Amino acid sequence: MQSALQRQLRDVHSEEDGRRLELERAGVKGLRYPICVLDRANGQQHTVAEIDMSVSLPHRRRGAHMSRFVELLNRHRREIDIRRFRALCAELRRDHAASAAHVTVKFPYFVEKRAPVSGAEGLVDYSCTYGASVTADAAELWVSAEVPVTSLCPCSKAISRHGAHNQRSIVRVKVWFSRFFWLEDLIALVEESASCDLYALLKRPDEKWVTERAYERPRFVEDLVREVGTRLRRDRNFPRWEVEAESLESIHAHSAYARLSYPGPARGGSAGES
Repeated sequence: MQSALQRQLRDVHSEEDGRRLELERAGVKGLRYPICVLDRANGQQHTVAEIDMSVSLPHRRRGAHMSRFVELLNRHRREIDIRRFRALCAELRRDHAASAAHVTVKFPYFVEKRAPVSGAEGLVDYSCTYGASVTADAAELWVSAEVPVTSLCPCSKAISRHGAHNQRSIVRVKVWFSRFFWLEDLIALVEESASCDLYALLKRPDEKWVTERAYERPRFVEDLVREVGTRLRRDRNFPRWEVEAESLESIHAHSAYARLSYPGPARGGSAGES
C-alpha cells in the first residue's frame, strides 16, 4: 500500500510521451555487481559481474523505472545460474509490464587446473556471459565463453628447419542450448580443439610437455573454429551456436581471424544458377 509521501511524489517515468516513438530497449548498462554462480567443483563461486538489463518501452510511456532493475538483482544475486536465468528475465519483463526484456551478465569465471606433468595447481580465468531475452511468445537463452589457448602455425612448421611460430589465441564460443550444462565442459571442448590449452603455473617438465604438444597439433585460426564447430555439432544439446577465433600473431603486426556459425547464413543463388 502506498504511503502518503509516495502518493504526493510525481511519477515522471510513467507520464505520457507525445513523440509516439516506441523504444526497443531502455534500462541500465555496465552495472558492476557481486553475484554467485554455479561451480562444478565447489558448488558455488563468488564473482563480480558487469550487467546489462533492458526492457521495451511503449511510445506512450516516457521512461523505464531504473530502480526496479537493481531491485531484481538484489532478489536474485545469490542464484545467478543458467537454470534460473530465463525466469529472472521473465520476472524483469513483468516488473515493467513490458512486451520484451533482455539481460546479459558477464563475469570472470575461475577454474583450477593442474599442470600436465608436475600437477602444480593454479587458477585460470575465463570471461563468461549469460544472456536471455523474453517476450510474451518466446524466450531465448544463451551462454558464451572466451577461452585463451595456444595455436601453432602449420605453415611455419612445414617450411621451417627448426621450430614453428606459435601464439596465444582467443576462442569465443556462444551456444543456445536445450538443457543444463557446466561451463567447465564448454571450456574443455574449446581447449581440446586447440594446439594446447593454457595453464596458470608450469614447471620445466610441464613447459616441455606443452611445447611438444602444441608442435604435434598445429592449428590455423580456421582450424580452431572448425575443430570447435565439429565438436559442437556432435552435441544435440546445442541446436544453435557461433564460434570465432582470433590469433594474436607473434610474427605479424596484425591478428588472424575466423568465424563459423550454425545454422549458417542463408545462401542466395544468382540468376540462372542451377
